Amino acid sequence: MHDSLSGSGTASVPVRRNRYDGRSDEPFALAVPVEAPIAIETNGIAYAVMMATPLEIEAFVTGFLIAEGLAQAHEVGDVAVHATQDSAWGTGYVARVNLPADRLGPILERARRRVGDSSCGICGIEGVEAALRPLPPLTRASRASPQAIRCGLDAARRAQVLGQATRASHAAAFCDEEGRLLASCEDVGRHNALDKLVGTLARSHIDPAHGFIVMTSRCSYELVEKTVRAGCPLLVAISAPTDLAVRRAQAAGLALAVVARDDCMFMVDPGAPFVED
Repeated sequence: MHDSLSGSGTASVPVRRNRYDGRSDEPFALAVPVEAPIAIETNGIAYAVMMATPLEIEAFVTGFLIAEGLAQAHEVGDVAVHATQDSAWGTGYVARVNLPADRLGPILERARRRVGDSSCGICGIEGVEAALRPLPPLTRASRASPQAIRCGLDAARRAQVLGQATRASHAAAFCDEEGRLLASCEDVGRHNALDKLVGTLARSHIDPAHGFIVMTSRCSYELVEKTVRAGCPLLVAISAPTDLAVRRAQAAGLALAVVARDDCMFMVDPGAPFVED
């Protein structure tokens, strides 16, 4: 299996297809997504080590800092990325970025206890109150029609180059209110893919308020929170939400379209009361 990244986000591993009747085919190369440790340093402070596909690292770091509530888009400077080598896990990456001095308090407070293995937004946080801190309310409602959402789903599916090659990655896509694809990012982690997308939008000066995000995963509360912090009014997911995801979306005014397939989708009523089973 290749350790170095060629730019495609994929590597290959030799495999043999074994059939249940005892027959086996000739060996062939199976494409798999690259997963590598990415250490994020802010102002020289080691903050987190994330496991991610090492594509669009600058966008990933930008989106991660925005999603964590550590910075606004305009506060994230240039991201310097350096490759490292280790005999145990091959190629890793260190991403260094500077934030304004008044942002260092929360970073210093949380960096000392944070241990991250995915960009879930909760690793290292102590207490329920900290994990479920209030979200900023969205100020604009989505104007995307069901037809536009269907177009966005189709466009997002076609843009999944890594997913089509490996069948082992997630994608986050952003479409305008007509369903036209403006950006798409992929990663082995769904949270990482969304962070990359948020960072891409920020660095491309695309306003998330005038479109919607499509996720190739279930609708977890972490994805809801990242979408809200990005300022996007509509999240579309191909699978179902958790109750906490719906509650957090309702509190922030985020519209949810879930179990979005080719034939239909479910729009969550933003004011519907919950009925406990």
